[in-house]
Amino acid sequence: MWLSDRRAFLALLALAGCGFTPAYGPAGGASALRGRIALAEPDDKAAFDLHARLEERLGRAEAAVYRLDSTITVKRLSGGITADNSVTRYTLEGSVNWSLVRLSTGDPALNGQVDSFTGYSATGSTVAGLAAAEDASTRLMRILADQIATQLIGAAPTLGA
Repeated sequence: MWLSDRRAFLALLALAGCGFTPAYGPAGGASALRGRIALAEPDDKAAFDLHARLEERLGRAEAAVYRLDSTITVKRLSGGITADNSVTRYTLEGSVNWSLVRLSTGDPALNGQVDSFTGYSATGSTVAGLAAAEDASTRLMRILADQIATQLIGAAPTLGA
């Protein structure tokens, strides 16, 4: 037990020695983004799920300095097909092209693209299939939002906000 505690302490000591700063810590660059990114009103369920997760990660815009524009693309592909040609599994492939725009100038400060996928089973009742499809879509948007937030947090020190 003592050995594992010592390893954790040494790992923290090593991180402190290399200049590691927590992203949301007092000197962390991401604290300048918290509550400063406005999101457009969502126009569909996918955008709503994406924006909800982004607000969880980055905070609701209280004193917006930036606007995050995003374009969501989702494709549904069949994954498993039985011998009688009925689909048993679907894959959702999604991507988001995003741009962080300075409100003061209208110029893009950062931009990027994130991609991921989820899957769901199409077996069972119609209601179960619809619920599985909606859950897969929600999971996909959360994954994509987490990737966007990670990119924003990583680039936050370069923004000079």
